[in-house]
Amino acid sequence: MVHVLRHGEVHNPARILYGRIAGYKLSTLGEQMAEVAAQSLEGRDVTYVVASPLERAQQTAEPFGKLFATQVAVDDDLIESENFFEGKVVSVGDGALRDPRNWWRLRDPFTPSWGEPYRMIAKRMFTALHAARVKAQGHEAVCVSHQLPIWTLRRYAEGKRLWHDPRRRQCALASLTSFHFEGSKLVGVGYDEPAAALIAQSATAAQAKGA
Repeated sequence: MVHVLRHGEVHNPARILYGRIAGYKLSTLGEQMAEVAAQSLEGRDVTYVVASPLERAQQTAEPFGKLFATQVAVDDDLIESENFFEGKVVSVGDGALRDPRNWWRLRDPFTPSWGEPYRMIAKRMFTALHAARVKAQGHEAVCVSHQLPIWTLRRYAEGKRLWHDPRRRQCALASLTSFHFEGSKLVGVGYDEPAAALIAQSATAAQAKGA
């Protein structure tokens, strides 16, 4: 089994879309989310932990590395998706989305036109998923990534269309999307929100889309 974990809450007082920008780390609450998520797998047979190279993912992986006494590996395929609006405020009704100069970037929601193509995200995430499965052969693995890549991977694995309504993603902060394998064959996908109580305390959860 491979558990794909979204990182915890990030300290982002300006509420920008931080994407791949360096320096964005977990908030205090986000660190607690990572701890709770790790504790939810206590007793499981996890032998491999790997994370996106971005700080927030690395921090989220730390409690897993400690719990399972393993060094956290890095896989660039788990990184956040590229986005034209990175570094900008993109909340509905204000920020960059109100600027007519940016509307051309919103012309195609199916590829999408504003960022990394969904098919490219799916391909690299599927590669990372199977790489982790192989590394943990006969055991379990944990991969720490980001909301859009995880949700795209799940839709791809379940044979669904990749374009979607971002408001309907089932991929909360510090959530676990678990891929069940029989040998190399994917046989099921599960989902759990071990940090749900902490998410309820988060003042920024509503702005965490695409993080």
